[in-house]
Amino acid sequence: MLADVLPYLGCPHCGAALTLAGPAVRCATGHGFDVARQGYVNLVPGKVSGDSADMVAARADFLGKGHYAPITRAVVAAAGEVRGCVADLGAGTGHYLAAVLDAAPDAVGLALEVAKPALRWAARAHPRIGAVGADAWGALPVRGRAISVVLNVFAPRNPAELNRIVAAGGRLVVVTPTEDHLAALVAALDLLTVAPDKAQQVTARLTPHLRPSTQDLVEFGIELSHQDVLSLVGMGPSAWHVGVATLRERVAALPEPVRITASVLVTGYRRA
Repeated sequence: MLADVLPYLGCPHCGAALTLAGPAVRCATGHGFDVARQGYVNLVPGKVSGDSADMVAARADFLGKGHYAPITRAVVAAAGEVRGCVADLGAGTGHYLAAVLDAAPDAVGLALEVAKPALRWAARAHPRIGAVGADAWGALPVRGRAISVVLNVFAPRNPAELNRIVAAGGRLVVVTPTEDHLAALVAALDLLTVAPDKAQQVTARLTPHLRPSTQDLVEFGIELSHQDVLSLVGMGPSAWHVGVATLRERVAALPEPVRITASVLVTGYRRA
């Protein structure tokens, strides 16, 4: 619920505390933000584009079928015992955050996401999630040292802001693809590739304030229908890279089911 996460938020204009006032969220200095009828509030100052409605629908379809269940379980394990607030930066549909909350009955969840279609999904992903419009690249409308655990799953991140919001003794869980992630599909469909040292680059940018404490290589095979492949590609950055007609033509030429390997690193960081 949105009301449950307001104590962890700050006004994006002045940093003051926010309160719920009827159909809006307001701060003491007079800044106000309407609560959408779907239950989320947008605290992004200015206009920032995010994933399209089609991309979000593809993500909901793919994740809802359990294809990435091993990744979800690894994220929950890395989050550990959670109390207070767990935030998901680049939350998408709220899938991973909801799973962490299922294992943490005393925690509330803050879904931080810039795309309005995703916020609509996240707002109803779990009864203890509050969905808030926020730009992962910019200043976050979150109070300093307020968050016990931050999730960052296949999403952009701002190291300075993560350092600011993670509480003393808090944790950050980052999921990054390895260069082997979906490699056969990447080659067959001419999708975007992953830098071989991506995880090392992420860690270099996050330190010295947040230091790696755990790392789990999660690799598993998946068998997908052609429609599942279209959802998988359509939910990620390659959706902007390959035209719809071209993608459908390439996918139709693949054997069915399509057998691929997922390969990601789930890295836990602790505040130094």
